[in-house]
Amino acid sequence: MKKTFFMQSSTYGRQLKLLASTSTMSQRMFLFFVVLVIAVTSAHAAGSEDILGVWNTEGKEAEIMIYKCGVTYCGKIVWSKDPNYPADSKAGTPGTPILDHNNPDLKLRESPLIGLQILSGFIFSGDNLWTGGKIYNPDNGKTYSGKMTLVSPNQLNVRGFIGIPLIGGTTTWTRQLGICHLPHTAESDKNVER
Repeated sequence: MKKTFFMQSSTYGRQLKLLASTSTMSQRMFLFFVVLVIAVTSAHAAGSEDILGVWNTEGKEAEIMIYKCGVTYCGKIVWSKDPNYPADSKAGTPGTPILDHNNPDLKLRESPLIGLQILSGFIFSGDNLWTGGKIYNPDNGKTYSGKMTLVSPNQLNVRGFIGIPLIGGTTTWTRQLGICHLPHTAESDKNVER
């Protein structure tokens, strides 16, 4: 009977070792999976140029093109839902492009909103963040300090503030995918291959 018990306990020991090695294998697989998930989720860490492109404003009233301007990042209005003064306008000639009439610089009040630079001087700070920039609001003619955070490849939080970032407002822009409403100009048409 001892022999049978020994054989049974030997078999049981092998089963325990197998179970232990399987458990270790399962732990290794689980650990590998956790590392893989962390690597994939942290892979969204933005590069400095991930912000470039055309973005829809929160209400999709306009599209802003963000581009490199020297060593910083800038943005300009490239499309507006309502680019021209309406028929009943008292602010400008109906049917003509809406102008930057709130600009504090009198010489710039005759500039159309389409093509107007509203973002300037942003620097990539790492961690999906661009800081140190200025945001011009043509609705009131004021310029604010700004920062932008790339929340995901297609979502950008734009924050304007006076003094410290706690005192301000944030709007969320979405990347324009597919057809952009870029205006046709002689300059832009030169860059299109036919």
